[in-house]
Amino acid sequence: MLKVEEIQALIELVDRSNLDEFEFENDGTVIKMKKNTGVQVIERPVREVAQVSAPPQMPAQPRQLAENPQPEAPAQAADENLHKIVSPMVGTFYQAGSPEEEPYVQIGSKVSPNTVVCMIEAMKLFNEIEAEVEGEIVDILVKDGQLVEFGQPLFLVKTK
Repeated sequence: MLKVEEIQALIELVDRSNLDEFEFENDGTVIKMKKNTGVQVIERPVREVAQVSAPPQMPAQPRQLAENPQPEAPAQAADENLHKIVSPMVGTFYQAGSPEEEPYVQIGSKVSPNTVVCMIEAMKLFNEIEAEVEGEIVDILVKDGQLVEFGQPLFLVKTK
């Protein structure tokens, strides 16, 4: 069994070191030390607040909602002819078949349903992604080499 002086010496050594955690076992005695990181998360239950009704002579005031929570109609009208080409899988987005090659498509490129627009690498397999619509590429929403999620928009295409 360790003496109090030995335990205090260990505490001082760990305190002066760059260690965040320390565990010591000797003859069946285990000492675990963790430094305080300065960040402490405390969860407390949310208290319910009793609702106070307004006096009878004063009607309750309606709450103000955030202004324009809905997108504006003109913006929606502009997006009606835009088709999103989305990622069918999680992986890495590539604009070309190899770093030396030109990108499959650029902004302004005309595409047909079977035009390859990019590749997505997933688990060491390279998957060609086709436009699936006819139109013109108006925006490329991801960068070459970027990780993409399933369903993430990759391109905007102005359809005919």
